[in-house]
Amino acid sequence: MKVPDENDLHALVDGKLSPQDRAQVEAALAGNPALRADVETWRSQRDALRELGMNAAESTVPVRFLDIVQPRRAPWLPWLGGAVAGAIMGVAGWLGHAWYAGAGDATDARVRFVHDARVAHAVYSPEVRHPVEVGAEQSAHLVQWLSKRLGAQLKAPVLQSQGYELVGGRLLPGDDGARAQFMYQDSGGERITLYVTVLPKGSSPGATAFRFEEGSPVAAFYWIDGDFGYALSGNLPRNILLELSKLVYSQLTG
Repeated sequence: MKVPDENDLHALVDGKLSPQDRAQVEAALAGNPALRADVETWRSQRDALRELGMNAAESTVPVRFLDIVQPRRAPWLPWLGGAVAGAIMGVAGWLGHAWYAGAGDATDARVRFVHDARVAHAVYSPEVRHPVEVGAEQSAHLVQWLSKRLGAQLKAPVLQSQGYELVGGRLLPGDDGARAQFMYQDSGGERITLYVTVLPKGSSPGATAFRFEEGSPVAAFYWIDGDFGYALSGNLPRNILLELSKLVYSQLTG
């Protein structure tokens, strides 16, 4: 049969093919390792997002407070299949129930970016061919481009001391405008992502504190500093993710 196109592959991932069409597509994939890799990536994304949605539905949103740093101001899809898009819609808004020092709706708006950061990590970190829009070899252009789109000077922290190299980054949409994602990878292929957003005017709490959002498959440390919100996400033990977050923070405010 002909080489399956993206519609065929997404229908396969979403379980929307008839038994006969499914058999034909799977037969074509058997001789095409590149397409098989794409399908497995999309399946991983679908499963990760579904799991995020299940955690939200069960209200397992523990937030542990780690007031370990002092206040300081700092200046500064590929198209998815129907199942993945549905999963994103299913988990949208669960951070409306997150806790942040007992504040109300304004706080929800401030910390909603953490949910977006975790979803973006789950979607893009498994990508083999296109994990980023701009690679690390163009890091100066990447930072300049993202800074222009967010309207503030950004930095791409250097995490080599912890074994992580910059893969690159991408521009992402948010409720209030553009957002940025920087991706890093260690020698074993483990990836972490730093998500950056500019907060709505007047919503800054005026203090900086690291806070931990645990969950499967992605955990995140996040903090608000001045007019910016940051989230470092990864499938890592809490203590390791904390050390990485402290290193990122020190470079962003140094």
